[in-house]
Amino acid sequence: MSGHNESPYYFVPQPSRHPIMAATGLLISMASLASWVNGEPWAPITFVVGLLWLLYTLWHWFGDSIGESEGGMYGKNVDLSYRWSMSWFIFSEVMFFGAFFGALFYARQIALHELGSLDYKLIWPDFSAVWPNNGPAGLVSHFRSMTPWPLPSINTA
Repeated sequence: MSGHNESPYYFVPQPSRHPIMAATGLLISMASLASWVNGEPWAPITFVVGLLWLLYTLWHWFGDSIGESEGGMYGKNVDLSYRWSMSWFIFSEVMFFGAFFGALFYARQIALHELGSLDYKLIWPDFSAVWPNNGPAGLVSHFRSMTPWPLPSINTA
């Protein structure tokens, strides 16, 4: 039962110039951004050029993908592959952040209290097992909460 409108068993696209073009746009944008932060007068212009290059590339890359999909090139196996790929990506992100939160939990709830026990008072008598910890007394200035601007907002963006 092979009809004319049937999609292929699995579609492998032709080699594409889009990844290298996107990487070039990102490189120009990020190098220009770093130069802009350091006060280079040409950097804002090259940053915009790199960003426009990246957007142009993504427009064509997504257009090619949409054209392949609407052209009937993606069958059930490609759809299944995309779904599994996204599922594994989400799973890897959950595990990645789980590791960070697990390390924070370990540092705050287990290691900090262990370091504050009597066994370690001989090694570090001035240590107090409180969070946030200021480190060795006299070496680190007193802890102050960070305001949301500028660094946390920029990092979040």
